[in-house]
Amino acid sequence: MDATALVEAARHALAHARGAGDVAEEAWQAQALAEAVGGHLSLYGPAELKDAALSLGETAGRACAGLHRHHAGARGGPVRAARLSRMRDPVGALRALDALLAEAGAALLAVACALEDEQAHAGCVDAVDAVSESREEVARLLGRCGRFVLGCAG
Repeated sequence: MDATALVEAARHALAHARGAGDVAEEAWQAQALAEAVGGHLSLYGPAELKDAALSLGETAGRACAGLHRHHAGARGGPVRAARLSRMRDPVGALRALDALLAEAGAALLAVACALEDEQAHAGCVDAVDAVSESREEVARLLGRCGRFVLGCAG
């Protein structure tokens, strides 16, 4: 499945998430998708993007582990990112991924503000920080991709 279609499916699911557990699950799905996109670009993108793509994959992978550790409900369903098979428009997919991560961060922040349990609140804040780190990696990758648009395919 194309990366952009997967990102749009994730954005739809996040928009319909209800409750802390659903938001944590969808934030985990977003980070798993960021990890998969980074991995895909590191394998099939131009060599000039490999380091930045690997960095995105590693950052998002750590975020997935952190979300799972702090939110037992995260990673409860099938991993959408496993269906990633192509990126017709890498720049468009990265821009859409950035929007998804921004929405996931905002949703996690809203959950964090509503939580009274200090440990759960801290876990949400950590997840927001992890989303921000992934967004920084996406921005870095977009900056590099912009220089190699003609070769940025996969």
